[in-house]
Amino acid sequence: MSIETSLKEAMAIDGAIGVAVVDYESGMSLGTLGGGQGLDLEVAAAGNTEVVRAKTRTLATLGLNDTVEDILITLGRQYHIIRPLASSSGSLFLYLALDRVRGNLALARHALKRIGNGLEV
Repeated sequence: MSIETSLKEAMAIDGAIGVAVVDYESGMSLGTLGGGQGLDLEVAAAGNTEVVRAKTRTLATLGLNDTVEDILITLGRQYHIIRPLASSSGSLFLYLALDRVRGNLALARHALKRIGNGLEV
């Protein structure tokens, strides 16, 4: 599915606040949807790029022959889920901000996995 379709499907997840497809080599988002006041998705994309890079470096330093399935950042009122994509480029991730009251973390992770697996760039 296209980036636009993937973003729309991610925003259909209960509690979704904003979503982005991000290239963590450049820190640039390839597409965003949602966000708004209090959640600048371009800034979040760039900042979460550093999170993904740090985790990738840590895995390499530890000598772990494994991949990151997802990264969860828990805030007081939100969950932020970062899901690296197993794409041909190998440098993309999906980023979803989820309202903790309206969303279901387990269902959101499941949906994001499905969306990520179907995304074609």
